[in-house]
Amino acid sequence: MAHLVQIEDPADPRLADYRDLRDVELRKNLEAEHGLFLAEGEKVVRRAVEGGFTPRSFLMAPRWLDGLADVLDRSEVPCYVLSEALAEQVTGFHVHRGALASLQRRPLPSLDEVLDGARSVLVLEDVVDHTNVGAIFRSGAALGFDAVLLAPRCADPLYRRSIKVAMGTVFKMPWTRLPDWYDALPSLSARGFTTVALTLAADSSPIDEAVAGVDKVALVLGSEGHGLSSRWEQAADRRAIIPMAEGVDSLNVAAATAVACYVTARR
Repeated sequence: MAHLVQIEDPADPRLADYRDLRDVELRKNLEAEHGLFLAEGEKVVRRAVEGGFTPRSFLMAPRWLDGLADVLDRSEVPCYVLSEALAEQVTGFHVHRGALASLQRRPLPSLDEVLDGARSVLVLEDVVDHTNVGAIFRSGAALGFDAVLLAPRCADPLYRRSIKVAMGTVFKMPWTRLPDWYDALPSLSARGFTTVALTLAADSSPIDEAVAGVDKVALVLGSEGHGLSSRWEQAADRRAIIPMAEGVDSLNVAAATAVACYVTARR
């Protein structure tokens, strides 16, 4: 069972994993250096542990101990117990969900492992907003997609904000980073996937037509600003658009993913 440790000093060095959670650059460096990530909230902490990730420690306000008692019973790491006011001093924000966990990252699986048996995958190029990445994982999981593939510059799905927005679906949805940006889409085509790029290109067809009759499909989505690179747009097998009312040219990438996943799942 996790051993409870009462904390009275916000500067306690044992709380290093939980400091300055609002400082994105600092957190990225710290988490990469120590191979950790944070989960926030009872449901997400539970899903992370049930997803097989090994806890380093927990940080909780007293009122959350009972709700996560079964999770704590299965762990032998410290659970730091402190008031919510003290937790806010440590983390830099109000931990209104009351519970945090620091967990060990696992090595990313290979592309072959992630694509084994997959029929519907999402492929993201340079989606840099953590909230959008989390929302995309949640939509993909909810609508039956099998995996997510990320170009090298995409935001980290295991960043705290991504995990929170994804409601922990990142722990059960297979994902990895693409080893090669330039030939990523041709390599998927060679594996039997029809790559369908969401883009405003002149030869784009409505998404329902683009995925009709396709067995294995890879939906390809680009960055929040300029969308897909010309390389990926041209390398895709097909280009698709979500038809819009007059005067509106596109949706936010997370919203577009939800619509495209819904249509594709019913192909």
